[in-house]
Amino acid sequence: MERVILHCDANSYYASVECLYTPSIRHLPVAVGGDVSARHGIILTKNQLAKSYGVKTGEAIWQAKEKCPHLVCVPPDFPLYVRFSRKMRRIYEQYAPRVESFGLDEVWIDLSGPGVTLREGARVADEIRRRVRGELGITISVGVADNKIFAKLGSDMKKPDAVTVVSPGDYERMVYPLPVGELLFVGPSTRRRLAALGILTIGDLARCDEAVLGRLLGKNGLVLRTYARGQDRSPVMPADYREAAKSVGNSTTPPRDLENMDDARCLYYLLAESVAARLRKGGFRARCVSISARSAQLVTRSCQTVLSRPTNLTDEIAGAAIDLFAKRFSGGFPYRSVGLTCTMLSADDEPVQLDFTGDEMRRLRMERLERSIDGLRSRYGHQVVTRGIVLFDQGYASVNPVRDHTVHPVPFYTGKEGG
Repeated sequence: MERVILHCDANSYYASVECLYTPSIRHLPVAVGGDVSARHGIILTKNQLAKSYGVKTGEAIWQAKEKCPHLVCVPPDFPLYVRFSRKMRRIYEQYAPRVESFGLDEVWIDLSGPGVTLREGARVADEIRRRVRGELGITISVGVADNKIFAKLGSDMKKPDAVTVVSPGDYERMVYPLPVGELLFVGPSTRRRLAALGILTIGDLARCDEAVLGRLLGKNGLVLRTYARGQDRSPVMPADYREAAKSVGNSTTPPRDLENMDDARCLYYLLAESVAARLRKGGFRARCVSISARSAQLVTRSCQTVLSRPTNLTDEIAGAAIDLFAKRFSGGFPYRSVGLTCTMLSADDEPVQLDFTGDEMRRLRMERLERSIDGLRSRYGHQVVTRGIVLFDQGYASVNPVRDHTVHPVPFYTGKEGG
């Protein structure tokens, strides 16, 4: 049976929703970006008119305004984008039970079934495209293929408001000339490593010797070669599928640069409180703590450590992060932003081996205390209880890592341009 996969990508999603709600800016170059006064001045997405001026996702707002002085930059409204994302999903789920999200603005839809061809898939894709535009007022681009990777490539080929079919008989002509960085999961670092071998296009990757790719990139290289050759057979997951969490993390850009270790201790305690609370809420403990720090020159460094036992306690997570920072990053001040992530997760109801010193009982009592604080914060706000360590600087004390924690669409983090 022939597989028929659609990839639906909302065009310039955040900017399209903002223009829909503010008609006066629809004819202007528009970008959605962070708060410059809070030092979150990065372009998250832009409309087609702003794109024509060379405005790019991920660049600083001041850089974008140098290219387009009359750029209209509006702050993000994530609850609104989530609401529209749900509206789109309700349309998609009328066509198939398998609808897999890829961020807020992208989904795969599996139409496969007896008698369903790519031609029929293109007809359905065009119907979905017209419905989203007519019912929601925004446009989408849709790729149609027999696998998820080529369906996504198809949705990127024609924008905005278009349907592109990538068929097995035509994919070499359509896909192979594209830059290798257009392939899903080929980020900037992988692209540079491939370029060192002269692999510049998707066709180069498809034709590359398996042994060479294995030596260069290990198993990931072989997976990418499979993608390039159109051999991906990964399933589209059902609409109610939820992947198990593999990590819990947070990051923040404070009101001023970190100048010393006192600043670092304050910020990492704030992040550790947020991450530990989310671990407890999700029913997890973690054994690995990773930290990152971005310099004033926007260079990011990261490192990690493995703990002797799983934890969801703020003090233990913050202590590991601060020790790492002191050993690896303390000579590089100032820093613009920092991040903290916990991995190697396990369930918090796994048996705990008690000891003669009473240390494990102390940890269990501390966990109960922190869960009580979680309850207070859920009722009265995160800052109803504040650690003394963060009060030495009122600017840092005003940072709320729970409120400020936002999840951006996946393409923003993979280095791909927004639709």
